[in-house]
Amino acid sequence: MARTVRLILGDQLNPEHSWFGRVDPSVTYALMEVRSETDYVVHHAQKVIAVFAGMRRLAQQLRKAGHAVRYFRIGDDDNLQNFGDNLRTVFRETGAERFEWQEPDEWRLDRDLRAFGQDCGLPSACVSSEHFLDARGGVAAHFQKDAKRWLMESYYRVMRVRTRLLMDADGAPLGGKWNFDHDNRKPWKGEPPAPKPWDVTHDHSALWEEVRAAGVKTMGSPSAQDFPWPVDRQEALAQLKAFITRGLPDFGDYEDAMHTSSDRLFHSRLSFALNVKLLSPLEVARAAAEAHARNPSRHPIAATEGFVRQIIGWREYVRGVYWAKMPAYASANGLGHSLPLPAWFWTGKVRMNCMRHSVGQSLETAYAHHIQRLMVIGSFCLTAGVDPAEVERWYLGVYIDAFQWVELPNVIGMSQHADGGFLASKPYCCAASYVSKMSDYCSGCAYDPKDRTGPLACPLNALYWDFWLRHQDRFLNNPRIGMAVRQAANMKPAEKAAVKKKAAELRAGMDDL
Repeated sequence: MARTVRLILGDQLNPEHSWFGRVDPSVTYALMEVRSETDYVVHHAQKVIAVFAGMRRLAQQLRKAGHAVRYFRIGDDDNLQNFGDNLRTVFRETGAERFEWQEPDEWRLDRDLRAFGQDCGLPSACVSSEHFLDARGGVAAHFQKDAKRWLMESYYRVMRVRTRLLMDADGAPLGGKWNFDHDNRKPWKGEPPAPKPWDVTHDHSALWEEVRAAGVKTMGSPSAQDFPWPVDRQEALAQLKAFITRGLPDFGDYEDAMHTSSDRLFHSRLSFALNVKLLSPLEVARAAAEAHARNPSRHPIAATEGFVRQIIGWREYVRGVYWAKMPAYASANGLGHSLPLPAWFWTGKVRMNCMRHSVGQSLETAYAHHIQRLMVIGSFCLTAGVDPAEVERWYLGVYIDAFQWVELPNVIGMSQHADGGFLASKPYCCAASYVSKMSDYCSGCAYDPKDRTGPLACPLNALYWDFWLRHQDRFLNNPRIGMAVRQAANMKPAEKAAVKKKAAELRAGMDDL
């Protein structure tokens, strides 16, 4: 057989890929820690450590199984810090006659590796990563046949039927409904107790020193001596089992809740393991569905369906949007927002308790759950008018699970409504009343959540109402948000003027909130 070099990317850590089904002495697997990947945005320290640690563990496992592996550490003298130059080194070392790579998840890497494959002088091929439930173009193909709008719910139902998850013998959805989202919006007041974290613990101090010595710029706390993220499939499977047992029963009721006493409540925190392919989406969704089947009273249908929808519905859907709309989607700015990201996004030092906790937690742990990302941090940026490209780069860098295929549509489309309403039919934003209802963030805050325009009024309030005033022509006839726009439009002139004045002051002094 032709001597072959196969490239494995940092988010392709699935040891069960068919590539590894047998040991082939003619194949060399190449894994690389390169500055071209650490430097295109500023990444959270834990994200860099987690990806490198996972790559090193996979390389170790492959070598133990008998595979040939060429590994480039971040500080190696012969590491030329990009895929192309390092691959040419491996080609020379091995006398390679063929090059293969797995389908990348990001448009940038797909473009670069296809160009390299054409120019490298060897026969080359791109193969499936064997991870997703649908092809890149599956979502676009679905809506080309049967939809005026790309509504996730339509696609999700197709995926339910295709996977037969939470379906009865007659092909109807269990519980008589496809979607139980309405049941999953309760605030959490301390009961039932949030489960103790089931994270693993690693000491990655030596790896962190390698990253620092190489000059990689990062943000956030490395937590290198008490590192909580899985490095291999065995650890990820243990976390999946722990979530199903301890988190899923109450996940549905409180999936939208936030609280200062817990950075996760009942959330799984499996998205990193999923996005680097230590776990497959089908096995994760099946684990939840099977738990419901075994004990429906312990694992209610509303909780189970809500979790399964995130995995086989939303996750696959946003991937389809990404591949259908890139590369132009990355620069979308349909609302014309241009404010710089406040400086405290890099420090967490802000007097607004909701932002201090959510941004600070993100910097400390590389994690925040979807409501913190959407309805606290995202809503603030949207209503303040922050440039969506700056928001997107921060999200891409700060979160452990943020890879562009899933992060960018969630930020540009869902969070910042910068795509003109393609992904989400309404902007997702809120005033202080929502934050107060769904969290304890307003307790003890320096700002008054019930005041709109006073000296200590919560900034969320004036920014929220000013957002609707600024964009009322665009949204007045939107059936999902018409009431909010009409309320803003019907304010008395003096109240409108006060809101606009307060919002302008807030935007002018954003770094000092």
